Amino acid sequence: MHVVGVRAINAVTEEDYKLVMLPALEALNKRTGKINLIIVLETDVSNYTVGAWANDLKAGFTYFNKWHRIAIVSDQKFVRKFTDAFSFIAPGEYKGFTMAELSMAKLWVAA
Repeated sequence: MHVVGVRAINAVTEEDYKLVMLPALEALNKRTGKINLIIVLETDVSNYTVGAWANDLKAGFTYFNKWHRIAIVSDQKFVRKFTDAFSFIAPGEYKGFTMAELSMAKLWVAA
C-alpha cells in the first residue's frame, strides 16, 4: 500500500491525529520514503480542535520533504481552493476534489 486515506466526520481531535493519522504517516514514510495522502473531509474545518490543527502542522513539518501527492476531497469550495494553492508553497502535489470526484481523487493520489 502506498497511500494513506482518512475520512473526517464530525469533530477531529488531537487524539485522532495521535492514534490514527500520525502512526499511519510514519508507517507509510518508513515503507516508501514518500507520502501520498487522501483526506475525505465530510465535516466543516471548524470541527477541527486546536489540538488537531497543532498536530496537522506538526505532521506538515515532520514530513516536509516527504509529501508526494495529497488529495483533499470536500464540498467546501474554500478548502479545495486552499489545497490547490498549497502546491505553490510546499513540496509535492496538492489537489482539491469535490465529493462527486472521489473516484477521480483516489486514482490521482495513487498514480
